[in-house]
Amino acid sequence: MWGRLRSFDRSVRLLMLNQLTINIGFYMLMPYLAGHLSTGLGMTAATIGLVLGVRNLSQQGLFLLGGTLADRYGYRPLIIAGCLLRTAGFALLAFAATLPALLVASTMTGLAGALFNPAVRAYLANQAGERRLEAFAMFNVFYQAGILAGPLLGLALMSVDFRLVCLVAAALFAALSVVQIRALPPCRAGAVPTGGVLAHWRAVLVNRPFALFSLAMAGSYVLSFQIYLALPLQLGATGAVSVLFILSALVAIAGQLRITDWARARWTGPQAITRGLVLMAAAFLPVAAQAAAWPHSAVLRLAAVLACAVMLTVATTLTYPFEMDTVVALSGGHLIATHYGLYNTVAGIGIALGNLLTGALLDTRPGAAPWLVLSALGLGCALAMAGLNRRGRLTDLTPKTVRRPGLSERSTPGHAEAGDTEHTSSAGPQR
Repeated sequence: MWGRLRSFDRSVRLLMLNQLTINIGFYMLMPYLAGHLSTGLGMTAATIGLVLGVRNLSQQGLFLLGGTLADRYGYRPLIIAGCLLRTAGFALLAFAATLPALLVASTMTGLAGALFNPAVRAYLANQAGERRLEAFAMFNVFYQAGILAGPLLGLALMSVDFRLVCLVAAALFAALSVVQIRALPPCRAGAVPTGGVLAHWRAVLVNRPFALFSLAMAGSYVLSFQIYLALPLQLGATGAVSVLFILSALVAIAGQLRITDWARARWTGPQAITRGLVLMAAAFLPVAAQAAAWPHSAVLRLAAVLACAVMLTVATTLTYPFEMDTVVALSGGHLIATHYGLYNTVAGIGIALGNLLTGALLDTRPGAAPWLVLSALGLGCALAMAGLNRRGRLTDLTPKTVRRPGLSERSTPGHAEAGDTEHTSSAGPQR
C-alpha cells in the first residue's frame, strides 16, 4: 500500500492524510456526544435526538449545495472552509451547555461535512486521472483507519474529560486546515461553470443515467448502515458491539486493495457493483436463519451478526471504488462535485427512510422478518443495477486515456470520454 501511495502525486497523498485526520477527529468525539448530553448535561432523549438530528440534517441536506460551491469556486477553498468550520464547531461543543448553543455547534459540524466531502472526492477523482479507481480504493483504507483509530483515542481522552475530547478534535481540524492552506494545490475540473445554481442542479437532475444509478444505489447505503443500527441492537448492550466495529474496520483496511485488484481483473464496474449488492443481500441471511431457528442461542447470535458484518464490509469494499468511479464517469467530467453532492443527498434520504422502516420492523416484527426484508432490498438493488447495465445505461463510461489534470483553479483538464467502466489496464489497479 505504501508503495502505491508514494506513486501518486503530493496532492493525492495529502487528500489521503486529510481523510484519515477528518475521520479520527470526527469519530473520537461523535460516538460519545450522546452520553455527554445525557449524563453530563442531563438532557432528555428527545433533546439529544434533536441535537444529533440537526447535525445529520445539516450535512445530508446541504451536500448538494457544498458540491455546487466546489464546482463554482474550486475544490481547495471548500475543503479548507469545511475544516475551519468543523474546528469552530467542535470547539463550541466543548463549552456549549444550552440547547441553542448545541444546535449551533451541531449545525456547524454538519455543514462542514457538506462543504468538504463532495470537494474531496471530486478533487481526488480529478488528480488521480486514469488511476481514480485505485485512488478511491486507497482512500477507503484511510477512511476506515480513521474510523478505527478515532473512537479508541476518544475513549482514552474521555477518561479525563469530554471537553478535552472536543478540544483535541478541534485542534486536529485546525492543524489540518493549516496544512491544506500551505500545501494543497488549487484544483478545479474545467472552467468556472456558467449559469446560476438552479441551472446546474437542473443539469444534474436531468442526467437520467446518473439519477437512476443514484436511486438504485440508495438501498446499498441503508444496508451498510445496519452495522450501526440493526446489528448492534441484535447484540444488545454488550462488549461484542465494539468487536463488531473493530472487525468491520480491520476487514476493510486489510482487504480493500486486494478486493479491488481481484474484481477489476475479472469484471466491469457495473458487474462488480451488482455482485457487491448481491453479497449485501446475502449478508443478512445468517441473522435471519439464527433468529428463526435458534432465537435463544447467544453464541449463534454473535456468530451470525459477525458473519453479517464481515459480508457487508466485503461487499462495501467491493462496490465503493467502482461506485465512486461511476459517479465521475456519469458526470461526463462536468460538475463532478455537484454530482457527488446530489448522490450523497439521495443516499442520506435513503438512510433516513430505511432506518425508520428498519426500526419499525425490529419493534413490531421481531425474528427473521426484518432481516429478510433487508435481504430483499439488497436483491432489489442488485436487479436494478443489472437492469441499468443491461439496457446500456452504465456502459461506455470509463476513459481509455485521460490527460493529466492541471493544478490551476482555471485549468481545464482532459475529461473522461465515454468508455466502459471496465478499466483497460489489466495490471493492478478505488457509501
